[in-house]
Amino acid sequence: MKATRQSPLHDSLVRLRPEWGVLNSMATALRFAGATGDTVELADLSALQRSGLKGPGAAEWLRARGIPVPERPNAWSPLAAGGLIARLGRSEFLIEDQPRGNAVPAIEVALHEGASGVYPVLRQDAALLLRGAAVHDLFAQTCSIDFKSIPPLERTVTLTMMIGVAVTIIDTSLDDQPCYRIWCDGTYGAYLWDALLEIAIELGGGAVGLTAVIPDAPIATQPQ
Repeated sequence: MKATRQSPLHDSLVRLRPEWGVLNSMATALRFAGATGDTVELADLSALQRSGLKGPGAAEWLRARGIPVPERPNAWSPLAAGGLIARLGRSEFLIEDQPRGNAVPAIEVALHEGASGVYPVLRQDAALLLRGAAVHDLFAQTCSIDFKSIPPLERTVTLTMMIGVAVTIIDTSLDDQPCYRIWCDGTYGAYLWDALLEIAIELGGGAVGLTAVIPDAPIATQPQ
């Protein structure tokens, strides 16, 4: 399968000479040559399907379609088939599927049909994952929020600035392994990636491909 889309981080990824694959029609870095320390691992998840919507009727519209809408603003919930829904303020939502999920396509079809008080939001995010024992050391250098003070079980959505870039961050840590998802406007994605990667390397980590994060992702081969 030939990719028809590129990650907002594509040019930065090309410089690292990864092995490429295709997920959701996007060229995706599967793995990188050479050993990388696991103190901080940085991955590009921009290829995951996501959708956005907002409006006074958005929450009820989502509930009517079986989506577990978070009850409070700035919170997130997991989806039954993998993926997540994040409530950004009172009436805006980000929905993201895991590779085998189907919530986003169903929502896109329903949005196309139209609904009162529900409006689509174009999502062209750069989507990153950060994990590892030294992640909080990286945050200390790049962000004013003390994420160690926010319990993961609260499933908080944090909208903040990271090295001058507006970001949305959630904590998906499991079993004492710090793990965070980060989204930003794709226009600033390469800048954010490059800056975070430089710090990750200084902390003994580096970039990892999609297969290190989602080993069972249905990847197609990228023609050379």
